Amino acid sequence: MRCRFTILTAVLTVLFVFSFLTFAQVPPGQRGQRGGGPPSANQVIPSVPHDPHDLSGTWNKAWRTLSYTEEAPPFTPEGKKRFDANKPGYGPRAVAPALGNDPMGFCDPLGIPRNLLLEVSIYQMEMVQTPKRLFQVFEWAHSLREIWTDGRQMPKDLEPTFNGYSIGHWEGDVFVVQSAGFDDRTWLDHFGNPHSDQMTVEERYHRLDRDNMEMTITITDPVIYTRPWVSERKILRLVPNRELPELFCVPSQEQTFNRVVRDPAAGITR
Repeated sequence: MRCRFTILTAVLTVLFVFSFLTFAQVPPGQRGQRGGGPPSANQVIPSVPHDPHDLSGTWNKAWRTLSYTEEAPPFTPEGKKRFDANKPGYGPRAVAPALGNDPMGFCDPLGIPRNLLLEVSIYQMEMVQTPKRLFQVFEWAHSLREIWTDGRQMPKDLEPTFNGYSIGHWEGDVFVVQSAGFDDRTWLDHFGNPHSDQMTVEERYHRLDRDNMEMTITITDPVIYTRPWVSERKILRLVPNRELPELFCVPSQEQTFNRVVRDPAAGITR
């Protein structure tokens, strides 16, 4: 319980500071827009020589938003139905968390690609490269993802999983990851954007220098969206000598937190 309140305090502090800085630097005509931010948010600062095919290290996101672009692509009728059924605790459709159904509030796995957006300030992602696999270790919930790099093809008839099934290969200095086989219970972001089990995801990583890596994400899901969702250019920054702590989302602690904090805030008594 003490751990839960400590984490909550840290998260609220970080979000307050980010919100204040973002509001102060966005032109008045753009304030209130979800994707607003200073032009320098993804600025790359040159550093010492590096191996562009080595992505190992602990990485932190340099952007401030919690979505891929300012707006999602148009929904299909099925996509709009699922979107309306999701009740987020964040963004323009926010409800009191106790009245929402964000999987994060129940300690459910966030999955891919949402975990790639969550790594902000106090939450990082570590990449561990081996000859046949690349591992991504997410600080939130200490989640592990594996990306196969041994030349295999995408299997057919995949059993849906939260992180999906991922294979990677190099195109010059760009590491390309293709993923499929996703469990559709996860959300794409904090705003409740849905996906189906037919979704495929492509990520492209390009290490620009020792300290900066570019990432773009393309989400293709014809069940939910009328066209692919291509992210803005995202920059990840290396965090030297950073060891990821054990940070699990513990269901029993989450239930206590809901009863003591979230329910009273929404006027709910149980």
